[in-house]
Order: sequence, then C-alpha cells, then structure tokens
Amino acid sequence: MVMAELILLTFIDTLVGHAIFLIYLMAVLDGRAVVRQLKKLPVLLLSPLTAACVNVLLRTAAPPAAKYIVSSLVIFTMCVLWTMWVWRLHFWQAFSAVCMSGIFQVATSALGQAMRLPGAYIAIFLPTLAVALLLKQLRFEASFRLLLEDGQNRHRIALLLWGMEFVMEHFMRMSWGVQQEYLLSYCISAVTLALLMAGLIVYLAQRLDTFQKMQVQQNIIAQQQLYERDLEKIRLEVRTFRHDYKNLLAGLSQQAEAGELAQLQAALAQLDAGFDRRLGEKILAASQIGNLQIPQVRSLLLSKLAAMEEKGVERRLEVLYPVADVGMDVWDFTRCLGILTDNAAEAALETDWPWVEVILLAQGGRVSLRVSNPWNGSEDPASFWDEGWSTKGAGRGLGLCSYQRILTVYPNASASASWKGGVFVQELIVEDRP
Repeated sequence: MVMAELILLTFIDTLVGHAIFLIYLMAVLDGRAVVRQLKKLPVLLLSPLTAACVNVLLRTAAPPAAKYIVSSLVIFTMCVLWTMWVWRLHFWQAFSAVCMSGIFQVATSALGQAMRLPGAYIAIFLPTLAVALLLKQLRFEASFRLLLEDGQNRHRIALLLWGMEFVMEHFMRMSWGVQQEYLLSYCISAVTLALLMAGLIVYLAQRLDTFQKMQVQQNIIAQQQLYERDLEKIRLEVRTFRHDYKNLLAGLSQQAEAGELAQLQAALAQLDAGFDRRLGEKILAASQIGNLQIPQVRSLLLSKLAAMEEKGVERRLEVLYPVADVGMDVWDFTRCLGILTDNAAEAALETDWPWVEVILLAQGGRVSLRVSNPWNGSEDPASFWDEGWSTKGAGRGLGLCSYQRILTVYPNASASASWKGGVFVQELIVEDRP
C-alpha cells in the first residue's frame, strides 16, 4: 500500500511537469497536430508513470543524483518517441523539439520550486500559458522550424539544445539550496537564462534564414547563367539550321515537282529528327528547369548540369510537372540526387558517347527520380551496393552504400537499379509522407 501511494504521489508530481512540457511543446511546434490526434495524447501518460515507478524502485537502491539522472533519461526518451509519433518528425527533429520545450519547462519548474508555496506548481500554469501565448505571438515556432528543417546542421543544433537543457536541469537542482534572501535573484537568473537561450535560437534561425535567402539568390543567378548559355547555343544552332533549311527547301521543292513522294517523306523525317536533335533537347532543358520549385534541389541540379557540360557529358533533363515537395527530408533527397548524378557522370565518361539523363516526375504526392547513363562494365549491378565497391578500386565506392543507408530511414522511399542494352538506370520513388 505504501508503495502504491508513493507511486501515485510521484506520478501526480511528474504529471504536472509533463503538462507544462506539453504546453511549451505545442508552442514551439504546430499545436494543431495534438488537437487533430487527441487519441494519441493518453499515451504520453506512460512517461510520468514509468518515471514514477523508476523513482520508487530506486529510492533506496541508488543515491538521489543517480535516481534523478535515470528518471530524467526515461522521461526524455519517452517524450522524444511520443513527439516523433504525433508530429511525424525524424529523430533529431523530435530530439531538438523536446530539448527546447524542456528548457522552458525546467525554467518554469525551477521558479515553482523556488517559490516554496503550497500549490506553487498549479499556480505556475498561468504564467506558463502566458509565455506559450507570447511565443506564438512572436512566431517563435517559425524560427524554430527553420532550424529543424536544416538538414546539414540538425545534429549540431540537437546537441546544442541538449547542452542548454542540461544546464537548465542543473539550475533547477540548485533551487532547493537557495537561501531566502537570494530567492529573487535566483528567479531573475532563471528567467534571464531561459530568455537568453530562446534568443540564441531566434538568432541562429535568422542567420539561417539569411543564408537560405542568399542561396536562393545565387540559385537564381546560376539559373539565369545556365539559361543564357543555352539560349546562346540555341541562337547559334538556329542560325546554322536556317542556312541548312534553305538548302533543304530547295531540294524538297525539286523532289515535289518531280513527284518523288517517298524521297520527300524521308527528307522531311530527317529534317524533323535534325531539329529535335540540335534544338529540341536544348529548349527542353532550358524551359523545364523552372519546374523544380525546391531551391536546394534546383541548386544542386544546376551545379551538376554545369559540371557535366564542362566535362563534355551530354545532359538531358526532363521535369514535366512542377516539383514543389518531396516526401522526405529535402537535404537527404538532395544527397541522394547528388550521389546518383555523380556516379552517372563518372560512369558515362568511360564510354565513347557520354551522356546522362535525369527525369523528375511529380504526380499525386509521389516523386519519381530516374537517372540513366551508358555503361560499358560487366559487373553485376547487385555488387554496386557492397561497402567500398568502385570501378576505380577498393575502398572508394561509398556513394551508393551511403545512398542506401539514407533510404533505410524512409519506409515510403524505394530504390531500384537496372542494366540493359548498355544503359544503367537508377530509379528512386518517394511516396507522399504517411
């Protein structure tokens, strides 16, 4: 009976902290996710219940510090898993969100403990709601989202937030040792520390936003330069074609007068094929790059196409419909695209006629990427997935293996490879997010 009472009291105490944490979590993320999925909310109760059981079981078997660390790790892990489930975030994104919400929650709990008043935890709900509403008004969620979606630095951001949350945890542990005359100073310090941490996150988000805007501008400039180069080539081709066209018309006119219909049809077909070969592909590449509406993907593809052109690789691009979203982290998709295009270009350079064809198709939430290139090798395509496999020697082929490891995180993505008639084809299909 005593054990059950201890578990109940500890559960209630921990439940209050979880309620405060949930309020802040909804403030730094999209709170509508919880509203839409209220059926998942009761699962969060497992976290304070498990923590209460751990605390009671370790109350005599471990020192207070060890008990606190174990309990905190249990709570943190379960909150991360629950956040991943409800918001459909990746691990590091949920990790960062829990750390950020934990910073505000621990600061609030520190103030509640420092007050040392009956019902202080309950009374602290009012300032908690006020702070959460203030964060919403200041659009803190938008700034924090920028950091969550930064695929290149998500690990660093997560570790930074974890360190900040760790500092706040220790700050709360000090609250019971603060003497009465220093209580006001302690409260001011706790609030100031939490505000400084929030300000740092906003500052980093603004820096990232500025960098992304500069990157978009650079993408636009690169796109314009690519357009200008292609348009110049088209202009020169049109001049040449115009000269040839006059000669062809003269020949066609004589064939028509002589009634040579078979020769006339053959000449027209040759004329049409020549136009497609010399002008059609250039016009297609210049116009369809605009359908790539994801800046990171467009930037990478532009740079890869430019690099292929410099190396003498003929490039073919087909983006029939606008591609505005992909059902995986955009940086992971960009890495996959970079691996496939690099490997295709390297393999194509080993052939007599190097070319690379990239097809992107977006329909009904599904994005299909297809990269083709000529291939003179005789290896089994299944061996391409082996760690370290490369046509250039052992230990150098880590691209496709890294590509496969990226895809293991996304159950909605599937990859395939085929090799037929001297053409190697890599295909990646990403379904809409589940």
